[in-house]
Amino acid sequence: MGEKSRYAVVHYAEIGLKGHNRPFFERTLARNIARRLDGLGLEQVERLSGRMLVRLDRPLDQPGWKEALNTVFGIAHFSLAYLAAPNIDSARSTLLELLPTAPVESFRIRATRDDKSFPLISPEIERVLGAAVQERTGWPVRLKGAELVIGVEVLRGRIILSFGRLPGPGGLPVGASGRVGLMLSGGIDSPVAGYMALKRGCRVIPIHFHSRPFGNWMGAEARAREIVRAMTVYGMEPFFYVVPIGRQQREITVHIPEAYRVILYRRLMVRVAGAITRREDGLALFTGESLGQVASQTLEGMAAVEAVATVPLLRPLVGMDKQEIVEIAQRIGTFELSMMEGDDCCQFLMPRRVVTRPQLRQVAEIESGTEMERLVAEALDQATRVTVE
Repeated sequence: MGEKSRYAVVHYAEIGLKGHNRPFFERTLARNIARRLDGLGLEQVERLSGRMLVRLDRPLDQPGWKEALNTVFGIAHFSLAYLAAPNIDSARSTLLELLPTAPVESFRIRATRDDKSFPLISPEIERVLGAAVQERTGWPVRLKGAELVIGVEVLRGRIILSFGRLPGPGGLPVGASGRVGLMLSGGIDSPVAGYMALKRGCRVIPIHFHSRPFGNWMGAEARAREIVRAMTVYGMEPFFYVVPIGRQQREITVHIPEAYRVILYRRLMVRVAGAITRREDGLALFTGESLGQVASQTLEGMAAVEAVATVPLLRPLVGMDKQEIVEIAQRIGTFELSMMEGDDCCQFLMPRRVVTRPQLRQVAEIESGTEMERLVAEALDQATRVTVE
């Protein structure tokens, strides 16, 4: 393939099932592709039937374009693309010019025909072009497991040729499913929860709590900032809320039994995060909780926290084990960042024992010994929105 391409063909999967809402999802995906390729010479993102054609003003041999498309949710797979005139002779001559110079062990042609007026049906296109390639190269055809798969997409007015497939991240385009808050602790789990929210098309507003003025809160905030920065490539908002709750935590410890501290810390944070989420026109709040992973994440503990939520609490990691979460964190580039120094807010005044089966009535009774409404209001007054460059 001596000729360099300025085109990429992008395919989606789930969006194709959206019926009358499909154009909305397509427009959102096209906008996100354009945003990610900005700075790489983007000229146009053209919406076609079941696919999109991306055109740059320079050849796609530059670094970065593959990585950019690989982070755009909604893309199932994508390939370098070349255009031919809408007839079989043009497709054959263009394809033969583009064949790799290095031999391959096997190949196949995969043809689709969106333009039903084209005189050849898909199997006939595959036979004609496959025979031309085999006559030129001698490469064997293998319908399953071929080393080189050549795509031929017959559209009205043009034919798109492509070689191989690069995987996209799947899911729905960010912005298609509304806004949500994310309780971003800075540990391993919550960034993965944010990633899962983005994958389902949500705009994610990160909300970070730390124990200022106690402990290494500066390290915790710096860690959260770097995680948000790393996740902006997936579409996360380029800002996060910082909420210091150290003084509120210390006050809680004065009035309640030690084993209930973590439950009340979390009830405080869920109230505050819910209020910030609503302020940002969010409809739900994501957390990184996984059932049974730590002592406070039992069904009873989750129910005791969720009872005070003012927006739905969504827990995309609830059925995952730690290794599954770690593998996703490593793949998306947040695992090492979560290892940065910094104190999690729940580590402040951590009790020696945590109640694992709290009863909601008892938790509410214990909490009545605090001025929780005042503590929530004070925390909201101290919340600041931090822009990530």
